[in-house]
Amino acid sequence: MDLHDIKILQEIQKNGRVSNKELAEKVNLSPAPCWRRMSALEEQGVIKSYTALLNHEKIGLTITAFAHVSLENHHTDTVRSFDKAISEWAEIQECHATSGSYDYLLKIVTVDMKAYNNFMYEKLLRLKAIRSVNTSFS
Repeated sequence: MDLHDIKILQEIQKNGRVSNKELAEKVNLSPAPCWRRMSALEEQGVIKSYTALLNHEKIGLTITAFAHVSLENHHTDTVRSFDKAISEWAEIQECHATSGSYDYLLKIVTVDMKAYNNFMYEKLLRLKAIRSVNTSFS
């Protein structure tokens, strides 16, 4: 990977829908080599996919919470049951295994505080795998 590839990656992270012509101009390449480099980055798995970032407020998701989760233990069955449950809930946008005081960091989005509380008490806190949850709001 050289400087042109790095510039390409930086630009498509800003705008994944940029045209090849515009991208080539921004990274100081002609369109054909730019396209070949993009194709190579995709084939190598450097570019995994293209996604859309949503404006949560415009679609009614006004609450963003970050929940630090500690599990009861780290047995395989406990971790699997936790992973399975959270992968099925639309409220959880991201899940990161962490080191330190907590085991996971969850990014949770809901329409309002009532929906957030409902999610916490009716779903997340009902998991036997969970020892504690500490939440911050953004």
